[in-house]
Amino acid sequence: MEIAATTKNISKRKKGWVQFRKCIPLYLMALPGLAYLFINNYMPLPGIVLAFKNFNARKGIFGSDWAGLDNFRYLFHTKDAWIITRNTILYNLTFIILNTVCAIAVAIILAELTAKVKKFYQSAILLPFLISAVIVSYLVFAFLSTENGFINNSILKPLGIESISWYTEKMYWPFILVIVALWKTIGYNCIIYLSTIVGFDKGYYEAAAIDGATKWQQIKKITIPLLKPTIVMLTLMAIGRIFYSDFGLFYQVPQNSGPLFPVTNTIDTYVYRGLLELGDITMSAAAGLYQSFVGFALVLSANMIVRKYDSDSALF
Repeated sequence: MEIAATTKNISKRKKGWVQFRKCIPLYLMALPGLAYLFINNYMPLPGIVLAFKNFNARKGIFGSDWAGLDNFRYLFHTKDAWIITRNTILYNLTFIILNTVCAIAVAIILAELTAKVKKFYQSAILLPFLISAVIVSYLVFAFLSTENGFINNSILKPLGIESISWYTEKMYWPFILVIVALWKTIGYNCIIYLSTIVGFDKGYYEAAAIDGATKWQQIKKITIPLLKPTIVMLTLMAIGRIFYSDFGLFYQVPQNSGPLFPVTNTIDTYVYRGLLELGDITMSAAAGLYQSFVGFALVLSANMIVRKYDSDSALF
């Protein structure tokens, strides 16, 4: 019996080693991603303790005195706490809704085009997503510059309308930021939705066409229901980052203009300015921990609601 058991164990080890050797190329392919994940996401984790300390460079991170929740109190007791929280949440809610609707609409349109035309428009729509926020800020400046901007000189002036000082008038910027964000990010979600639509069984559409269904009816009764799991997944992921903002969009694009702070200041830009001007590392750590905790709680809550009504569409 012992000999048989030993032989069986040796056989299992050999099979395990053979399987491991077969998977070595896959492990090597995954290694750069795993290394990045470890360095970028896991190595900084001990720094969370900074959120609860009065940091002293001489004493170091772990030798500094404990501050308890004082850093969080400072963050929420500032006069701008309500403004930055409101801006972050409302902008992100607007981005989630508009991005989802527009990305689905564009993906459905692209799915109807021929292969060659589809590839061209896919590249054109995805290109803004790959452009740096700094370049985007210069493109926006080319449109909005008071002296040489395209809008003031080529549109408003011929119409006899007085030029607008865009970078000092805060009333326009909620719309400008939404348009820029939509232009820049719609391509990424659009490609995801398009790849999902392409994988749908064409038999559904052929059967619907035989039954006399119009294109709109096919979209409403076939495409949208089949897209629901993808929509839910992307929406849940976006909800998890609802307390984060695109730093480049809210800092670079408005050119860090002071008069625009009431409508462009978010948690991320506020923390950056606080760190840049005050050098308060602990407040920045507290804000980052607060954002992560709230985002995690929102993902769990949203996923719980989705799982209650449609367990197949839930992330976990």
